[in-house]
Amino acid sequence: MKHGQSLSLLLLCLLFVATMCNPPVADETAKESIPNSETIAPEGFKALFNGVDLEGWYTVSDGNGPDSLEKFRAENGTIHAYPSQKAGSRQSFAGLVTKEEYSSYILTFDFKWGEKKFEPRTGNVKDAGVLFHIFDETDFWPYGVECQIQEGDLGDLWIIGARASARVDASEHYATNGELKTKGEIENKYHRFSRSFSWEVSGWNKVEVEVNGDHATFTINGKVVNEAIDMKYWDAEKNSWEPLTKGKILLQAEGAEIFYRNVFIKQL
Repeated sequence: MKHGQSLSLLLLCLLFVATMCNPPVADETAKESIPNSETIAPEGFKALFNGVDLEGWYTVSDGNGPDSLEKFRAENGTIHAYPSQKAGSRQSFAGLVTKEEYSSYILTFDFKWGEKKFEPRTGNVKDAGVLFHIFDETDFWPYGVECQIQEGDLGDLWIIGARASARVDASEHYATNGELKTKGEIENKYHRFSRSFSWEVSGWNKVEVEVNGDHATFTINGKVVNEAIDMKYWDAEKNSWEPLTKGKILLQAEGAEIFYRNVFIKQL
């Protein structure tokens, strides 16, 4: 009886030592299937960026810098612009574009600035943006409408090869009850309406662009800062301005390191 108990005890000890020296290996497949909390969309939304790779997107650039290095990388649940480029080096401007077009929706995402800036913008404030309703990609930047992401000017409205109206005060800053003013002509590609106030904070900022066909509202960190009204594109065949109601979405890299995350869309 004593010999049996001793043998059982010895076997238990050996089993314990073997377990400690060779802990169970987690199933890597199961581990990879666990969703990143950053990519879980709020109710009614879906993730445009899955947090793992850039599936559903493609890259365009102006070709004015070396193109051997990737301009955007999926990294730790973020989209990292200029991830491995050396600070101060000359780099192309680039855009990360959705493969699909969208018409009426709410687009939300977070962004924060990195440390690096690149030529030809090393002496400028950090700049980027989100373009939407892209309708012509033959030129760079593609034609469409932009909610600007720029230090001190977060939420400016840029009209690129298009036409739109905004309500503005005497200084042409957005005002809810301001005068309705229209900008955009064929001869001049770029037009701007300034935001009401820059609500940018240090670190992560939340951007929301709500688009209803030819109308868009920009909200920064919970504050409405701009509005694009009666957006139009030039139809050469009809020789007239026509309602701009759909297009692709583009995230900019414009000479400054930037991170995007939580890129969600809710179709209306």
